[in-house]
Amino acid sequence: MIDHLEVQTRDVDLLCDFYKTVLEPVGYALKIDDAAKGFGNEERMDFFIVQGEPSSEVHYAFQSCDRKTVDRVYSLAGKKGFTLDREPSLAPHIHPNYYAAYLRDPDGRLVEFVSHSEE
Repeated sequence: MIDHLEVQTRDVDLLCDFYKTVLEPVGYALKIDDAAKGFGNEERMDFFIVQGEPSSEVHYAFQSCDRKTVDRVYSLAGKKGFTLDREPSLAPHIHPNYYAAYLRDPDGRLVEFVSHSEE
C-alpha cells in the first residue's frame, strides 16, 4: 500500500550513516547519493532521506526475513553506538511469531525491525 517513505533531517550524513548500517542486513543499500539519499534493494527504491526539519513522533518498521536478521541489526546498531530502545523479543500480544527490536534514529524516530517467521 505505501509506495515510499521520505524522512527529513538536519544532518543528512549522520542519518545516512545510521540507515546504511541498519538497513544492510535486510538487503537495502544506498542507491541514490545526491541531495536526496535513496535506499532500496534490487526490486525497489522506497526509503529516502532529505534535508529539513525532522518529525520525531514517528514509528515505522522494516520487515526482516528472520529473527537472526533482527538480532543482527540490533547488534550492529549497538556496536556503532546508536540508541537502542528495546532489545529483540517476541510480542505474542500482537501474534505468536512477532519478533521485533527497536532503535532510535539520530533524530529520535522509533525504528523497528520485525520478523513474522516462526523459528
